[in-house]
Parts: sequence; C-alpha cells; structure tokens
Amino acid sequence: MRELDAYAQKVIRARRRGAVYPYELVPMLQRSPDRGGPAGTFTEYDLGPDGSPVVVQRPPGQNTANIVLGTVTTPTRRYPEGMTRVVLLGDPTKALGALAEPECARVLAAIELARRLDAPIEWFAVSAGAKIAMDSGVENMDWVARALRGIVEFTQEGGEINIVVTGINVGAQPYWNAEATMLMHTKGILVMTPDSAMVLTGKQALDYSGGVSAEDNFGIGGYDRIMGPNGQAQYWAPDLSGAVDVLLAHYEHTYRAPGERFPRPAPTTDPVDRDISGAPHSGPGCDFQDVGEVFSANPERKKPFDIRSLLHAVADVDHPTLERWVDMIDADGVVVLDAHLGGQPISLIGVESRPLPRRGLVPMDGPTTFTAGTLFPRSSKKMARGINAASGNRPLVILANLSGFDGSPESLRRLQLEYGAEIGRAVVNFDGPIVFCVVSRYHGGAFVVFSGTLNDNMEVAAVEGSYASVIGGAPAAAVVFAGEVNKRTAADPRIADLEARIAEAHQSGAEEEAARLTNELATCARACGPRCWGRSPTSSTPPTAWNAPSGSLGGRDRPRPDPAPLPVRRGAARNGPSRHPTLTRSEPDTRASTARLAGTETAARGSGGTQPLRESRPGCRRVGV
Repeated sequence: MRELDAYAQKVIRARRRGAVYPYELVPMLQRSPDRGGPAGTFTEYDLGPDGSPVVVQRPPGQNTANIVLGTVTTPTRRYPEGMTRVVLLGDPTKALGALAEPECARVLAAIELARRLDAPIEWFAVSAGAKIAMDSGVENMDWVARALRGIVEFTQEGGEINIVVTGINVGAQPYWNAEATMLMHTKGILVMTPDSAMVLTGKQALDYSGGVSAEDNFGIGGYDRIMGPNGQAQYWAPDLSGAVDVLLAHYEHTYRAPGERFPRPAPTTDPVDRDISGAPHSGPGCDFQDVGEVFSANPERKKPFDIRSLLHAVADVDHPTLERWVDMIDADGVVVLDAHLGGQPISLIGVESRPLPRRGLVPMDGPTTFTAGTLFPRSSKKMARGINAASGNRPLVILANLSGFDGSPESLRRLQLEYGAEIGRAVVNFDGPIVFCVVSRYHGGAFVVFSGTLNDNMEVAAVEGSYASVIGGAPAAAVVFAGEVNKRTAADPRIADLEARIAEAHQSGAEEEAARLTNELATCARACGPRCWGRSPTSSTPPTAWNAPSGSLGGRDRPRPDPAPLPVRRGAARNGPSRHPTLTRSEPDTRASTARLAGTETAARGSGGTQPLRESRPGCRRVGV
C-alpha cells in the first residue's frame, strides 16, 4: 500500500461527486477522428502578468482556478498540420466550479486565444454558478457580465463555441451556454449526457423559496424532458466519451483551417453521376419502395414521401451524416443534416413531405396533424437556425417541398410570423453559396423567403415536373376567382341547356322532371367548374401539368398516363431543357461567389392557378440536388 498523491485524491473526490476531473478528459480530447490515427497534443495555458493567455509547463492538477485553459491539436488526413481547438475544462473539485474573477478572466483569455489562432472553442462546462461567499459580493456578478459580453461579441463576429454539459450547470453557466449556442446567430453546438442538466436555480433553493421545482435537477433542466424537446440542446450522447465523438463528427463537417474559406473536401469514392433512383425509401404512410418512384410514379407530386430517404440518397454514401435537433418537439417538419456532397462538406436541409402526428395535448385552434410540406412555428425556427449555423462556414443545399406557412391561430400565437421572418433574414445574410432545389411543390409565403432575389449567391433549381404558385388552384378558384369561376360555369353550353330545360319543365308543370334536371344541373356544375381551371372533375387539389388552355372551358378530360420509370441521376448539371424528369447534382463552387441561377422562376406569377415550374429563359442550367 502507498499514499495517494494529490492528483489521485482530486480524481477520487470528483468521482464521488459524480463528476469527472478535468485533466481526465484530456486523453479523450486527444483522440483522432481518423481510424487508427495518431493522438493529438494538449498544451495548457494560464494567465500572464498582463492577463493574456500564455503557455505553462506544470504537472496536471496544478490549476489555481476552477477552469482549466488549454489547446488541443490533432493531426488528421485532411489536416496533417493538425486541427487546433481552444479548450475550457470546468473543475468540480474547487467549490463545484463556482465562478468569480479567476474563472471569468480565463474565459475571456480563451476567447482572445481563439481569435489569435482562428480556432473554435470547446467548453466542458460544470459550474454551481456565480461564487457566493462571505468575503466576496456582487463584484462576481460584474465579472460574469464581462465574460458574457465577451461571448456575445465573439459569436456575433462568427466565432464558434461548442458546449458539452458535463454535470449540473447552475445560474450563470447556463446563460453562458445559451449565449454561445442557442441564439439565432450562433454556430456552436450544445451536447448533453444523462448526467447533465442546466438550471437557473437548483432544486433545493427552489423548494426552500416556495418556487415550482421537479423531483430532481434533471427534471428541471435535463435533456429528456426539457432541453432536448425545446431544441436548446442540439445533440445527446450516452456519456462523455460519446460527447467527444459527437464533437469530432461535427468537426468532420465544419472545421476550417486558419485562413481558409471552407472546410477542406474529403476523399470520396461516391461518383457524382450515381443514379439515386434505386436508393431505398421508407416512411410511415408512404407507398414508395425506392427514391426513384417519388419522381416517376408521382406525376402530380401529391403523394407523401419521406424526406430523410431522399436526403440520405443524395448525400455521399461513404461519409456519415449528422442530424441536428433530432428530439426538438413540434419541429419534425424540417430535417437539418451535416453531410458531404462530392466530398464537399455542406449543410443539407429538407422539408418533411408526409403528414406527421402531433404529440401531447393539441390546442383547439391548431391543426390535429402537421401537414406535409408546411412550415409550423417550431420547424420555421429550426430552419432559420440551421441556415444561420452554416453561414460563413460551408455551402447550403435545401431540398424543398413547400406549401407555405401554417396560418392557424395556434401557429400565429406561437410566433409563426417572427420565425418565418427569421428564415428570410437568414437567407439574406447567408455568407456562402446556396442551392435551393424544388423537388415537389412550392406555394405561398415560402416562395418569398426562399426567392433567388434574396441572395446573389443563391442558385434556384427544380426537378422537372415540380409546381409553383402563389396559392393553390382549389383555394384560388373558391376564394380569389370565385366570380370568374361562376361566370365561366354559367357560360358553359351544357349549363345553359339544362337551365332552359328546367324552366320549360316548370312552365309545363312537370315538377318531377324539373327536380331531376335540377339534380343533373348540380352534378354538371360541379364537373364543369373545375374544368374551367384545367382540373380533373374528381380532383379537389390544384391543377397539374395537364391544365386547359386559357379560355377553354372543357380542358382535357383525363390526365396523362404515368410516365415510365426513368433513372434519376445525381450527376453534373446539364444545359438546356430536359425531355425526361431527372434529378442532377452539382458540386457547389467553393472558390468564388456562385452565379445566381434564375432558371426556375415560376411562370405563375400574377396567377392564382398552379403551373409547372419551367425555365424562364432558354439555355439555363438546371442545377439539381
């Protein structure tokens, strides 16, 4: 037997509190993202005489503050010089990580160091909040505010702070976490584990003061019931080792070397002209067996399909995707993925194209299900945050099937207008190339917030057979053009003939014949009315590619036969109009500003009826997925 040294005693003391001693995290942080790759190096920093960060050479465990500051540099195949990150490690063995001047000064030093190195910050946070002691007062709150100001200024400049909540975070620390990762302009991620929680006031203090609490701190601010469903935690990991894996996967898509514009492309064996039509498709309530059927066996693009199946078919198959906000409740209508396309890291966003059931109590003034292709308040917020997170870092690709924003009283009460406007602002302010591709239908206010006129680096494209309009055909006929519909219906020769025969029957006293003709008139009016707008008499949905010519009352009596299944290529874009429906993929130009493509502006401007998207000028490139 031998006496434990001071370091081992601190490790044991941290474990007794259910926490991890900060220096025990260093081997995890040095882990290489490449299988079998070399471990990285950790360099510890502390404050110099002038308060700036300087390298220190000392044994582990000699930190004087409740936060350890350092850097980790890990060489990889894509970055042989090393991926460098600034690291902050909370120390729970010192007053449970309470925050005072020493800790706040090191947070500010970490921000200064990140600016100097042009590197992201990794923060493994555990803290009991601002220090409360007999020998200190509100000056600690001023230091917390100084650090808060530093975080706000750093993130507004485009800096990235990634938070891993390693234990219970109380008071000031959750606010720092929020300023770093939860606001619209932030780019960092927040990862939680089953042993972590973020609370403004701990359970004991809430109970003593008469406030409302829960059975424990995890019920107040844990992932499962609070931070995951509300979207403030972006990822969940089973333990700290898993949280580090999430960070490394995040850097696979987002890490930029100092002075470089985008993350470096990764080697890929996935050909750019791969046919995605054979990719598997699955989803509740969907009839399609593979992705190709979404386009070949769905002529009016009205059948539900699973957007995740399409997103995974488009992304490189040899690079795993990483989905953000998986557990954000009422935001399932938008899917935000980090992915690779042709080896280039991108942000890939899709809009769910099948009805989604609602969870929990449903308000009386809201929809009973989340309809396909519709943006609801929470999904609008998720969309805006996903766009902002990619701005200035990597290209953005959006695959859209959008029927607009939900306008129910519930949605308006839950800030639909605000979050919808945030999408428009995110697109306007996006720094980098955007590819917006319509894969199905495109209606309403969504047309405005994703218009190609919002950003000069935005390319707008559509898969052949897609549709766009200001408003759907059925609502347009019933509300906007009701008078015109009635006039055209009344002018139909069949309607005029029936009305004349009904009048003659009444004059001759043949009431039974008049009643029969009246029923026939009602049936004929229902059949003629839709045809005035080029729709099938059995359809209650907007018109499709077989619209009647302007001025024609009869239209075409039957739809076109379903086209034979055709290959859906994710290859390079091609010039000129296409004879067959194809889905092509072009790699975003990451070397310069991307020229705007106006080839898919809708031809239905100024018209309430839905019309197929078509190229607005000859020779336009059709950029696909």
